[in-house]
Amino acid sequence: MRVAVIGAGAVGGTIAALLDRAGHTVDVTARGEHLAAIAANGLKLSGAWGEHTARVQAAAALTRSPDLAIVTAKAQDAESALRANAAMIVGIPVVVVQNGLRSIVVAKRAAPRSDIVGGLALFAASFLSPGQVKVTTAGSTYLGGDLLPTLYASRLLGEVLPVTSTGNFEGAQWTKLIVNQVNALPAITGLSAQDVIADRALRAVMTESMREAVRVGIARGVEFEKLQGLSDRMLHLLVRLPASVAQALPLLMRARMGRTPNPGSTLQSIRRHQPTEIDYLNGAVVEAGSEVDVATPVNDLLVQMVHEVERTGEFIAPADVAARIDRLAVIG
Repeated sequence: MRVAVIGAGAVGGTIAALLDRAGHTVDVTARGEHLAAIAANGLKLSGAWGEHTARVQAAAALTRSPDLAIVTAKAQDAESALRANAAMIVGIPVVVVQNGLRSIVVAKRAAPRSDIVGGLALFAASFLSPGQVKVTTAGSTYLGGDLLPTLYASRLLGEVLPVTSTGNFEGAQWTKLIVNQVNALPAITGLSAQDVIADRALRAVMTESMREAVRVGIARGVEFEKLQGLSDRMLHLLVRLPASVAQALPLLMRARMGRTPNPGSTLQSIRRHQPTEIDYLNGAVVEAGSEVDVATPVNDLLVQMVHEVERTGEFIAPADVAARIDRLAVIG
Protein backbone atom coordinates (compact mmCIF):
# COMPACT_ATOMS: atom_id res chain seq x y z
CA MET A 1 0.00 0.00 0.00
CA ARG A 2 1.18 3.54 -0.70
CA VAL A 3 1.30 5.77 2.38
CA ALA A 4 2.32 9.41 2.52
CA VAL A 5 3.81 11.04 5.61
CA ILE A 6 3.51 14.81 5.44
CA GLY A 7 6.14 16.32 7.72
CA ALA A 8 8.62 13.52 8.40
CA GLY A 9 10.30 14.88 11.53
CA ALA A 10 10.79 12.86 14.72
CA VAL A 11 7.28 11.38 14.92
CA GLY A 12 6.58 11.30 11.20
CA GLY A 13 10.01 9.92 10.40
CA THR A 14 9.47 7.11 12.88
CA ILE A 15 6.12 6.17 11.37
CA ALA A 16 7.48 6.38 7.83
CA ALA A 17 10.44 4.12 8.64
CA LEU A 18 8.23 1.54 10.35
CA LEU A 19 5.84 1.46 7.39
CA ASP A 20 8.75 1.07 4.96
CA ARG A 21 10.15 -1.77 7.06
CA ALA A 22 6.76 -3.51 6.83
CA GLY A 23 6.93 -3.40 3.04
CA HIS A 24 4.67 -0.44 2.22
CA THR A 25 5.56 2.16 -0.40
CA VAL A 26 6.20 5.37 1.51
CA ASP A 27 6.39 8.95 0.29
CA VAL A 28 7.46 11.66 2.72
CA THR A 29 7.64 15.42 2.69
CA ALA A 30 10.43 17.27 4.44
CA ARG A 31 12.48 20.45 4.14
CA GLY A 32 16.03 21.70 3.91
CA GLU A 33 18.92 19.54 5.08
CA HIS A 34 16.56 16.86 6.37
CA LEU A 35 15.02 16.44 2.93
CA ALA A 36 18.43 16.34 1.27
CA ALA A 37 19.71 13.72 3.73
CA ILE A 38 16.67 11.47 3.27
CA ALA A 39 16.90 11.73 -0.51
CA ALA A 40 20.61 10.91 -0.50
CA ASN A 41 20.97 8.32 2.27
CA GLY A 42 17.50 7.22 3.33
CA LEU A 43 15.63 7.79 6.56
CA LYS A 44 17.48 6.14 9.45
CA LEU A 45 15.53 4.87 12.46
CA SER A 46 17.04 3.72 15.76
CA GLY A 47 15.98 3.24 19.36
CA ALA A 48 13.19 1.34 21.08
CA TRP A 49 11.69 -0.17 17.91
CA GLY A 50 14.96 -1.26 16.37
CA GLU A 51 17.14 0.00 13.55
CA HIS A 52 16.14 0.43 9.94
CA THR A 53 17.13 2.57 6.99
CA ALA A 54 14.03 3.41 4.97
CA ARG A 55 14.40 4.10 1.26
CA VAL A 56 11.46 6.40 0.71
CA GLN A 57 10.51 8.92 -1.94
CA ALA A 58 11.16 12.34 -0.43
CA ALA A 59 10.14 15.75 -1.73
CA ALA A 60 8.96 19.13 -0.49
CA ALA A 61 5.39 18.19 -1.46
CA LEU A 62 3.60 15.03 -2.57
CA THR A 63 3.88 14.18 -6.26
CA ARG A 64 1.40 11.29 -6.32
CA SER A 65 -1.75 10.28 -4.45
CA PRO A 66 -1.43 7.72 -1.65
CA ASP A 67 -3.95 5.27 -0.20
CA LEU A 68 -3.51 6.85 3.24
CA ALA A 69 -1.88 10.09 4.34
CA ILE A 70 -0.44 10.83 7.77
CA VAL A 71 0.17 14.46 8.69
CA THR A 72 2.81 14.90 11.38
CA ALA A 73 3.80 18.51 10.78
CA LYS A 74 4.00 20.74 13.85
CA ALA A 75 0.69 22.24 14.95
CA GLN A 76 1.58 25.68 13.61
CA ASP A 77 2.54 24.20 10.22
CA ALA A 78 -0.23 21.61 9.79
CA GLU A 79 -2.78 23.79 8.00
CA SER A 80 -0.31 25.08 5.41
CA ALA A 81 1.08 21.56 4.91
CA LEU A 82 -2.42 20.20 4.31
CA ARG A 83 -3.28 22.98 1.86
CA ALA A 84 -0.03 22.43 -0.05
CA ASN A 85 -0.86 18.76 -0.53
CA ALA A 86 -4.68 18.93 -0.65
CA ALA A 87 -4.93 17.95 -4.32
CA MET A 88 -3.09 14.67 -3.65
CA ILE A 89 -5.19 13.57 -0.66
CA VAL A 90 -8.74 14.02 -1.98
CA GLY A 91 -11.11 11.21 -1.00
CA ILE A 92 -8.70 9.27 1.21
CA PRO A 93 -8.32 8.91 4.99
CA VAL A 94 -5.92 11.49 6.42
CA VAL A 95 -4.57 10.92 9.92
CA VAL A 96 -3.53 14.17 11.59
CA VAL A 97 -1.09 13.30 14.40
CA GLN A 98 -0.81 16.53 16.30
CA ASN A 99 -0.62 18.06 19.76
CA GLY A 100 -3.16 20.51 21.09
CA LEU A 101 -6.92 20.64 20.71
CA ARG A 102 -7.58 21.91 17.19
CA SER A 103 -6.18 19.24 14.89
CA ILE A 104 -9.44 17.88 13.47
CA VAL A 105 -11.11 21.29 13.07
CA VAL A 106 -8.09 22.76 11.31
CA ALA A 107 -7.63 19.70 9.08
CA LYS A 108 -11.27 19.67 7.95
CA ARG A 109 -10.97 23.33 7.03
CA ALA A 110 -7.72 22.85 5.10
CA ALA A 111 -8.64 19.55 3.40
CA PRO A 112 -12.46 19.47 3.20
CA ARG A 113 -12.50 16.70 0.58
CA SER A 114 -10.53 14.22 2.73
CA ASP A 115 -11.71 11.91 5.53
CA ILE A 116 -9.99 13.27 8.63
CA VAL A 117 -8.88 11.05 11.51
CA GLY A 118 -7.36 12.54 14.65
CA GLY A 119 -4.13 11.05 15.98
CA LEU A 120 -2.04 11.38 19.13
CA ALA A 121 1.47 9.91 19.36
CA LEU A 122 2.32 8.69 22.86
CA PHE A 123 5.75 7.38 21.91
CA ALA A 124 8.71 9.72 22.33
CA ALA A 125 11.06 10.26 19.41
CA SER A 126 14.01 12.56 18.83
CA PHE A 127 15.30 14.20 15.67
CA LEU A 128 18.99 13.35 16.01
CA SER A 129 20.30 15.01 12.85
CA PRO A 130 19.16 15.39 9.23
CA GLY A 131 17.87 12.03 8.06
CA GLN A 132 18.05 10.36 11.49
CA VAL A 133 15.36 9.80 14.14
CA LYS A 134 15.40 7.80 17.36
CA VAL A 135 12.54 6.36 19.43
CA THR A 136 13.44 7.11 23.05
CA THR A 137 10.27 5.69 24.64
CA ALA A 138 7.85 3.22 23.05
CA GLY A 139 4.14 3.91 23.30
CA SER A 140 0.77 3.71 21.60
CA THR A 141 -0.79 5.99 19.00
CA TYR A 142 -4.42 6.95 19.67
CA LEU A 143 -6.81 7.44 16.75
CA GLY A 144 -10.33 8.84 16.70
CA GLY A 145 -12.86 10.27 14.28
CA ASP A 146 -15.49 8.92 11.89
CA LEU A 147 -15.78 5.17 12.27
CA LEU A 148 -14.83 3.78 8.84
CA PRO A 149 -11.74 5.93 8.12
CA THR A 150 -10.58 5.40 11.71
CA LEU A 151 -10.86 1.63 11.34
CA TYR A 152 -9.04 1.76 8.00
CA ALA A 153 -6.17 3.78 9.46
CA SER A 154 -6.06 1.68 12.64
CA ARG A 155 -5.74 -1.54 10.67
CA LEU A 156 -2.85 -0.25 8.57
CA LEU A 157 -0.91 1.53 11.32
CA GLY A 158 -1.61 -1.33 13.74
CA GLU A 159 0.63 -3.52 11.58
CA VAL A 160 3.71 -1.50 12.54
CA LEU A 161 3.13 0.10 15.95
CA PRO A 162 0.68 -0.10 18.88
CA VAL A 163 -2.60 1.63 18.01
CA THR A 164 -5.63 2.36 20.19
CA SER A 165 -8.90 3.60 18.71
CA THR A 166 -11.16 5.72 20.89
CA GLY A 167 -14.65 7.13 20.60
CA ASN A 168 -13.66 9.87 23.03
CA PHE A 169 -10.95 11.57 21.01
CA GLU A 170 -11.57 14.98 22.60
CA GLY A 171 -10.99 13.42 26.02
CA ALA A 172 -7.80 11.81 24.70
CA GLN A 173 -6.62 15.20 23.42
CA TRP A 174 -7.14 16.70 26.85
CA THR A 175 -5.32 13.89 28.64
CA LYS A 176 -2.44 14.23 26.16
CA LEU A 177 -2.46 17.96 26.88
CA ILE A 178 -1.83 17.10 30.55
CA VAL A 179 1.00 14.76 29.52
CA ASN A 180 2.45 17.51 27.33
CA GLN A 181 2.94 19.73 30.38
CA VAL A 182 6.34 18.02 30.55
CA ASN A 183 7.43 20.01 27.46
CA ALA A 184 7.65 23.62 28.58
CA LEU A 185 10.19 23.41 31.41
CA PRO A 186 12.81 21.43 29.43
CA ALA A 187 12.49 24.04 26.66
CA ILE A 188 12.96 26.85 29.20
CA THR A 189 15.88 25.32 31.11
CA GLY A 190 17.59 23.09 28.53
CA LEU A 191 17.24 20.09 30.87
CA SER A 192 15.71 16.73 30.03
CA ALA A 193 12.18 16.02 31.22
CA GLN A 194 13.59 13.52 33.73
CA ASP A 195 15.97 16.12 35.19
CA VAL A 196 13.22 18.73 35.38
CA ILE A 197 10.99 16.38 37.36
CA ALA A 198 13.89 15.40 39.63
CA ASP A 199 14.28 19.07 40.62
CA ARG A 200 11.91 19.73 43.53
CA ALA A 201 11.12 23.35 42.63
CA LEU A 202 10.60 22.66 38.93
CA ARG A 203 8.48 19.61 39.74
CA ALA A 204 6.20 21.84 41.81
CA VAL A 205 5.83 24.19 38.84
CA MET A 206 5.03 21.33 36.47
CA THR A 207 2.49 19.92 38.90
CA GLU A 208 0.67 23.25 39.13
CA SER A 209 0.62 23.66 35.34
CA MET A 210 -1.00 20.22 35.15
CA ARG A 211 -3.53 21.11 37.83
CA GLU A 212 -4.48 24.28 35.97
CA ALA A 213 -5.02 22.29 32.78
CA VAL A 214 -7.19 19.73 34.58
CA ARG A 215 -9.31 22.50 36.16
CA VAL A 216 -9.92 23.99 32.74
CA GLY A 217 -10.87 20.60 31.28
CA ILE A 218 -13.30 19.93 34.13
CA ALA A 219 -14.87 23.38 33.70
CA ARG A 220 -15.42 22.57 30.02
CA GLY A 221 -17.12 19.27 30.85
CA VAL A 222 -14.35 17.09 29.45
CA GLU A 223 -14.24 13.39 30.30
CA PHE A 224 -10.52 12.64 30.26
CA GLU A 225 -9.68 9.53 28.26
CA LYS A 226 -7.53 6.88 29.90
CA LEU A 227 -4.07 6.90 28.39
CA GLN A 228 -0.43 6.64 29.45
CA GLY A 229 -1.36 5.66 33.00
CA LEU A 230 -3.72 8.61 33.47
CA SER A 231 -7.49 8.41 33.87
CA ASP A 232 -10.45 10.71 34.44
CA ARG A 233 -10.66 9.66 38.08
CA MET A 234 -6.93 10.18 38.66
CA LEU A 235 -6.95 13.65 37.10
CA HIS A 236 -9.97 14.75 39.14
CA LEU A 237 -8.09 13.56 42.21
CA LEU A 238 -5.03 15.55 41.13
CA VAL A 239 -6.81 18.86 41.70
CA ARG A 240 -8.30 17.80 45.04
CA LEU A 241 -5.08 16.62 46.64
CA PRO A 242 -2.63 18.97 48.38
CA ALA A 243 -0.11 20.31 45.87
CA SER A 244 2.77 18.48 47.57
CA VAL A 245 0.98 15.12 47.26
CA ALA A 246 -0.05 15.85 43.67
CA GLN A 247 3.63 15.86 42.72
CA ALA A 248 3.43 12.08 42.70
CA LEU A 249 1.96 12.35 39.20
CA PRO A 250 5.00 13.83 37.43
CA LEU A 251 7.18 11.41 39.41
CA LEU A 252 5.08 8.56 38.03
CA MET A 253 5.45 9.96 34.53
CA ARG A 254 9.21 10.22 35.01
CA ALA A 255 9.39 6.54 35.93
CA ARG A 256 7.54 5.65 32.72
CA MET A 257 10.02 7.62 30.58
CA GLY A 258 12.92 5.27 31.28
CA ARG A 259 16.57 6.28 31.52
CA THR A 260 17.16 7.70 28.05
CA PRO A 261 17.03 11.51 28.46
CA ASN A 262 13.78 12.80 27.00
CA PRO A 263 14.16 16.39 25.76
CA GLY A 264 10.54 16.74 24.71
CA SER A 265 9.48 18.07 21.34
CA THR A 266 9.55 21.72 22.41
CA LEU A 267 13.20 21.63 23.46
CA GLN A 268 14.04 19.82 20.23
CA SER A 269 12.53 22.72 18.29
CA ILE A 270 14.52 25.20 20.40
CA ARG A 271 17.75 23.34 19.69
CA ARG A 272 17.01 23.39 15.95
CA HIS A 273 16.21 27.13 16.13
CA GLN A 274 12.67 26.45 14.92
CA PRO A 275 9.38 27.88 16.22
CA THR A 276 7.89 25.72 18.98
CA GLU A 277 4.37 24.43 19.51
CA ILE A 278 4.09 26.11 22.91
CA ASP A 279 1.03 28.16 21.88
CA TYR A 280 -0.74 24.87 21.10
CA LEU A 281 0.35 23.20 24.37
CA ASN A 282 0.41 25.43 27.44
CA GLY A 283 -1.04 28.17 25.27
CA ALA A 284 -4.06 25.98 24.53
CA VAL A 285 -4.67 25.71 28.27
CA VAL A 286 -4.54 29.49 28.63
CA GLU A 287 -6.92 30.03 25.71
CA ALA A 288 -9.39 27.38 26.85
CA GLY A 289 -9.24 28.70 30.41
CA SER A 290 -10.15 32.20 29.31
CA GLU A 291 -13.26 30.82 27.62
CA VAL A 292 -14.57 29.30 30.88
CA ASP A 293 -13.16 31.92 33.26
CA VAL A 294 -10.57 29.62 34.88
CA ALA A 295 -7.28 31.29 35.81
CA THR A 296 -4.11 29.77 34.32
CA PRO A 297 -1.25 32.03 35.50
CA VAL A 298 1.42 29.30 35.59
CA ASN A 299 0.69 28.15 32.04
CA ASP A 300 0.61 31.76 30.89
CA LEU A 301 4.04 32.46 32.38
CA LEU A 302 5.50 29.23 30.98
CA VAL A 303 4.37 30.29 27.50
CA GLN A 304 6.04 33.67 28.00
CA MET A 305 9.31 32.06 29.15
CA VAL A 306 9.44 29.63 26.20
CA HIS A 307 8.98 32.56 23.84
CA GLU A 308 11.74 34.39 25.71
CA VAL A 309 14.12 31.48 25.09
CA GLU A 310 13.07 31.37 21.43
CA ARG A 311 13.77 35.10 21.13
CA THR A 312 17.06 35.29 23.07
CA GLY A 313 18.56 31.86 22.45
CA GLU A 314 19.42 31.67 26.17
CA PHE A 315 18.03 29.10 28.60
CA ILE A 316 16.71 30.28 31.96
CA ALA A 317 18.30 28.87 35.12
CA PRO A 318 16.00 26.63 37.21
CA ALA A 319 16.34 28.92 40.24
CA ASP A 320 15.24 31.90 38.13
CA VAL A 321 12.28 29.95 36.77
CA ALA A 322 11.19 29.03 40.28
CA ALA A 323 11.61 32.62 41.48
CA ARG A 324 9.43 33.97 38.66
CA ILE A 325 6.73 31.42 39.44
CA ASP A 326 6.96 32.15 43.18
CA ARG A 327 6.08 35.77 42.47
CA LEU A 328 2.73 34.54 41.17
CA ALA A 329 2.00 33.18 44.66
CA VAL A 330 -0.13 30.34 43.29
CA ILE A 331 1.80 27.23 44.39
CA GLY A 332 1.29 25.94 47.89
